Amino acid sequence: MAVQQHPEHRSGFHLPSLRRHRTTTAGEAVQAHSASVSAYVLASLRLVTGFVFLWAFLDKTFGFGYATPSGKGWIDGGSPTKGFLSHVSAGPMQSTFHSWAGDTWTDWLFMLALLGIGLAVSTGVALRIAAAAATALMAFMWIAEWPPAKHLADGTASMSTNPFADYHLVYAIVLIALAAFAAGDALGLGRAWSRLPIVRDHTWLR
Repeated sequence: MAVQQHPEHRSGFHLPSLRRHRTTTAGEAVQAHSASVSAYVLASLRLVTGFVFLWAFLDKTFGFGYATPSGKGWIDGGSPTKGFLSHVSAGPMQSTFHSWAGDTWTDWLFMLALLGIGLAVSTGVALRIAAAAATALMAFMWIAEWPPAKHLADGTASMSTNPFADYHLVYAIVLIALAAFAAGDALGLGRAWSRLPIVRDHTWLR
């Protein structure tokens, strides 16, 4: 006896399955779009953050008249660290920072850190190393400014607005997040960098 087939079966096409397929495809498209937007938002954050470090290096080197007065740049014989470290007026490392202020090794280490972090973050390569270096640099600068202090050594108000969270902490967390989410893959060289054999073998270089 012949079995009568439903028209959908004869055509090899099932409406319920098709509806499920369309729903899944739409959801995947939304997720892909969301991931793409997130990638470009993180990339934009990375580029701006990298420029912060690069500009600090350039201004301190050439004295563009922003944080560093014209004619007082590193290239003119000025010290990138003397002014900041010699004026540390609070915190447990006050005397240590005073002794470091203006030393050749301090200037070179500070400037190389700014340049290295700036280049790595701007290009999207070696973000994990950059994040570690930047976190260490931000930690030292946080200690130098010492936000917990309400008053400076001379008794004047420190003008600290928060006993813990300041921009140094924010920069450190931002850089850690950029490295954690591989923010160098979009608008950067992170993807190409990750394909290098040495980077594949040593993921801490990623």
